[in-house]
Amino acid sequence: MRNELQSKVIEDNPIGNGLDVFRGSFDSICEGAGIPCSPDALDKLGQEDLQNVIFVLVSALQILPASRLLRAIYVAVTKSTPPPRPIASSLQQTPWLRNTSSFANSSEHRKYVDDVLKEELGSMYVGLRHFHNTYFGGVVGLDAVSEAFFDQCIEGSDPLFEDAAFADGHGSISTHQHRRRPLAQPNKPIQGSTGERKLDVGFVKDTKAGKDSRCHWSQILVPGELKSNPSADKASMAWLDLERYAREVLTAQDTRRFVLGFTICGSLMRVWAFDRLGGIASEQFDINKDGRQFVSTILGFLWMNEEQLGFDPTIMTANGERFIEVNRNGSTERIIIDKKMQRAPCIAGRATTCWKAHPEGQPEMLLVIKDSWQYPERDEEGELLREVTDKGVVNVARYYHHETVQIHGEDDDIRNNVRRGLDITQAANYRPERPMRRSNVASGTSRGDRGRAGASRKRSSSQIGAPLPSSKRSCSVSPTKAASIVPNRVHRRLIVRDYGMPIYKASSRSALLAAFERCIEGHESLHRAGLLHRDVSINNLMINEDDDNPSWPAFVIDLDLAIKESREAASVAKGKTGTRAFMAIGALLGEQHSFMHDLESFFWVLFWICIHYNGPGENRVVQEFDKWNYIDMKELAKLKLGT
Repeated sequence: MRNELQSKVIEDNPIGNGLDVFRGSFDSICEGAGIPCSPDALDKLGQEDLQNVIFVLVSALQILPASRLLRAIYVAVTKSTPPPRPIASSLQQTPWLRNTSSFANSSEHRKYVDDVLKEELGSMYVGLRHFHNTYFGGVVGLDAVSEAFFDQCIEGSDPLFEDAAFADGHGSISTHQHRRRPLAQPNKPIQGSTGERKLDVGFVKDTKAGKDSRCHWSQILVPGELKSNPSADKASMAWLDLERYAREVLTAQDTRRFVLGFTICGSLMRVWAFDRLGGIASEQFDINKDGRQFVSTILGFLWMNEEQLGFDPTIMTANGERFIEVNRNGSTERIIIDKKMQRAPCIAGRATTCWKAHPEGQPEMLLVIKDSWQYPERDEEGELLREVTDKGVVNVARYYHHETVQIHGEDDDIRNNVRRGLDITQAANYRPERPMRRSNVASGTSRGDRGRAGASRKRSSSQIGAPLPSSKRSCSVSPTKAASIVPNRVHRRLIVRDYGMPIYKASSRSALLAAFERCIEGHESLHRAGLLHRDVSINNLMINEDDDNPSWPAFVIDLDLAIKESREAASVAKGKTGTRAFMAIGALLGEQHSFMHDLESFFWVLFWICIHYNGPGENRVVQEFDKWNYIDMKELAKLKLGT
């Protein structure tokens, strides 16, 4: 039925000779290059010839009656798909947040990253009582050894600690342990960053590391920041520097759940913890006046086991292999991790990590393990994926298993497990956050009502056939109620049985376009099953060109932000993040997200690949588009309107 409707659309809206100029130019370019004129010629044309083909095609398409054609196609699609249950005409949307994990082809210049990082982390809560006991209390024997060690420091004819101050030689304190050591390299960049990053001081797992060693962020266990001035103990100075380091550590270490760090400004020290909700810190103490606390902190960093440092104990190692164990269909199953595929470079957020894997003893069965930290208010991705897999959707990663990660028999979340119940409302600088304004938009809200970014332009394709906006605004969330909700994130694990590469790694242009077609079919299949994806991006469209791989030839992944189109209210999650470079113009301006917005995102993915990739492994940073990762959403919408 759908094909008949599409054929009717084409019949009623003939292109006629509208593409004759393009065909003539294409024939001429192929003839000049000495290659047959066929679709495969795209793979053989040089960069300049290919650009000429694209420009001629775009010019030809611009003069066609596109709006009439698109309107008819929209009607055909909506008639041929099962109508979803009615959605409230004015549905509050969870607000979009900027996040450092959403950068695409970026130089990650510090001046741009810092602004996004500040927004990502939000308020940094310091002065938390019981912080030290929460993170250091489980280190066996720490209190007794710290006390004994400090007593040694103040005894003898040449004490290390005297008159409320450490002697200059306190940096040589023996640790009695050799699993890790402190290291200071303030003038030498640490390897593994996209942008150049240096580290003042830290604790590394390489016990032989010295001042001339070339360290990688994967070796940094505890980062530290030193400032000579006590007044630098604030958000815009020492705290921000440590945030940068924590982001690099979390990115480089794929099993890290959280990172501990420290700042010393003058003689004032704080200990920090960075997790998927943000950063929190201890009360400030003076290392010259409270030497025992300083010794206990340093010895704690040296003596902590890996779990206490923030590593995931559910990812185990035996016989040189990493693995997890899951309870599936009533029995324990061991999944062998082959390699890391992706690790989101952020601190706060979903922080998705993906590994290629296989069941033990079945290396031919390709799996992907996906770990992420989700707001508990959201629908579980695993449940959504199992549901649509059972419905037989095509070209979408297929369900294998999902679970909430448990550590020592408890669900792994931030508030109760990672932070062990530390109450941020007791922080010295705690102020109730003002509730974030949710987008009160109707499903067809005009862009002209949002800053007049496109006041003189026609309605976008994402609005064709949409109802007019409601004249009433929906009720806002009670400020008192919203402010009282302390956010949380839960550690989810999903396993799928389709493995591929991001679509931009396609071996040829024809393979790329074929994969695009299949991914669009997968997106439509989700839509017909009642789900709206809402996060079409360069890393969520996959291609499989391996004949021995039984996965789909191309498929859509990541239902983190997907919603059931039948839902009648937005979740109460604090916010959502997506890759802004690929967001539809209307979505950037706050329109109710629709199927057509996702289709527009497919265009921006293809546009981005054409700009940034010359072939597999040949990517580049283009300064003109790098700023798309950082600028305000309305400004980005204006840029896209003019592209």
